[in-house]
Amino acid sequence: MKTFAKITALLLYTAFAAAQNHANNDFARLVEAERKSASALTTFRANLNTGNYDVIHQDLNLTVNPSVQFISGTITTTYIAKSPMNTLTFDLDNQLTVSSVTQNGNSLAFTQNSNDELVITLPALQNTGVQATVAVTYSGAPPTSQQAFVTATHNGTPILWTLSQPYGAKDWWPCKQDLNDKISTVDIHITAPSAYVSVANGLQVSQVANSNGTKTTHYEHNFPIPAYLVAIAVTNYSIFTQTAGTAPNTFPVVNYIYPETQSSVQTQLAQTLPIMNLFEQLFEAYPYHTEKYGHAQCGFGGGMEHTTVSFMGSFGRELIAHELAHQWFGNKVTCGSWKDIWLNEGFATYLSGLVVENIDGNASFINWKADKINNITSATGGAVYLTDTDTTNVNRIFSNRLSYNKGAMVAHMLRYKLGNANFYQGLKNFLADPDLAFGYAKTPDLKAHLEAVSGMDLTGFFNDWVYNQGYPTYTITAQNTAPGQATVTINQTQSHPSVSYFEMPVPVRLTGTGGQTLTVILENTFSGQQFNVSVPFTVTGLAFDPEKNIISRNSTATLGTEAFEGLKAVKLFPNPAGNLLNVELPEGITLQKAAFYNVLGQKVLETGATTTWDVSAMASGLHFLSLVTDKGTTQLEFIKE
Repeated sequence: MKTFAKITALLLYTAFAAAQNHANNDFARLVEAERKSASALTTFRANLNTGNYDVIHQDLNLTVNPSVQFISGTITTTYIAKSPMNTLTFDLDNQLTVSSVTQNGNSLAFTQNSNDELVITLPALQNTGVQATVAVTYSGAPPTSQQAFVTATHNGTPILWTLSQPYGAKDWWPCKQDLNDKISTVDIHITAPSAYVSVANGLQVSQVANSNGTKTTHYEHNFPIPAYLVAIAVTNYSIFTQTAGTAPNTFPVVNYIYPETQSSVQTQLAQTLPIMNLFEQLFEAYPYHTEKYGHAQCGFGGGMEHTTVSFMGSFGRELIAHELAHQWFGNKVTCGSWKDIWLNEGFATYLSGLVVENIDGNASFINWKADKINNITSATGGAVYLTDTDTTNVNRIFSNRLSYNKGAMVAHMLRYKLGNANFYQGLKNFLADPDLAFGYAKTPDLKAHLEAVSGMDLTGFFNDWVYNQGYPTYTITAQNTAPGQATVTINQTQSHPSVSYFEMPVPVRLTGTGGQTLTVILENTFSGQQFNVSVPFTVTGLAFDPEKNIISRNSTATLGTEAFEGLKAVKLFPNPAGNLLNVELPEGITLQKAAFYNVLGQKVLETGATTTWDVSAMASGLHFLSLVTDKGTTQLEFIKE
């Protein structure tokens, strides 16, 4: 999910001006919303008393008014016993009052306790494998503490929305909140004042006007769904419908928008279609193409990926992409435990990066990755995979640095290591696995699919980058050892003792005086490893990982056979720079010439021995500066504001 409010550690490159700042603000709101909606984690644990049955179907008949914090309804649940049962337990906040429970028209005894449980006494022992149906009628004012059921206003008009991830569904309907069970199918009937439009998961199949000034809208959703993704919203929405997909699998994108913002939001929503097309091309058809996709505007910051209809507080491209990505990673295949949250959030974040790559181009994607790496390495520790203790801390579960950004960059490094064909085919197989599709997955399930398609043993990679902590710092040196040959030496230190060495294919870009470039991929497995590289030119400069494919920090690349320590002291200032960029050279080192390169390796400026440059005409973003001195050559990075 994507509704978080406060990101404290996100360090942004100042080079990304208004558009990038807008995207980052969207990401901040996204993360905060998810963290906020998950706050109930601190007070709720999966209920063992609901573990003895599987939910097959639920029919929610709800009556609401967006101007009143109140709900009434009847929830009819069909379930199968997993073990012999004398009682049936649902999660339900005790501020809601149950008035009756029936089975086949007969009343059943029940109690509501202080543990937010509804415990129903069955008429007889229900044996394993036996199916039964009960109907629970209830009403009350949902609690406001977790904001799972919210009534508010927009432009003076009442609005109601729900936000249940992960344990808020019980605040507004009797359900089973176990994250290991999905409701096979669900029908949602919403009765509300006729002036309003009601929204829910799935397809709208009917709308009936009642005699008392209300209308009942019926939605049908025929895919497995966890309780936390069931959602409703009611207000005076304007409806804007797009068409997505590829024939014969076209489907509507139904957008429920405030009338007062319809014009501007409709323009932003045009971004949805190319993003949907991209995800379908890279992975598979939209999982719910037999129903719909859409957005419902709400009053929280960020968004929430309710199945088939994301609830949105804003409509920036990164937020639209992130919530849509969850329909595959999070909704169709859901993380099987909070330890595996990166399978939801890391991949949804990475897919928003793929939008940058495929729509804006590789230079923008390099800057996107640099931004993520900068945030990830702002602290020396932290793993993608959570410990048992981590799962009791909402801020840790929904850490933008680890679950979102590091998870996204680990996904990218898997793509870099495996290659595009193996990476994307492995993810397609993961999404299509009948044991995982519309169910739950854990990290070893992803690893197994990527190993199967690539033939690689990824145990070391997952140990280093997923289960353990930190990142490497590389020291790359090179020298021309013979005509047409250079020797590259790679040394590495680790930011955290949990990893003894990050074994990775290391990209190094070699450059020559005539603008020649050669990028080599060096399979680095130990510190001090040397590689003899055939180069059709004299190497005058080198750069480590110019396209930002590896999480690292403070890595250096230096050419020459002497004065390496002195060259490491070369400094650029200010950095980032808007107009003038300066270099400070240690005593005894003389600059001979300088060359500036963009992230694509294209030379954009070359000068002589000057130590001050006017960079005002350069494009914003990451640049590389190759300095040739009398003591060797070094490559530095700077950000153009």
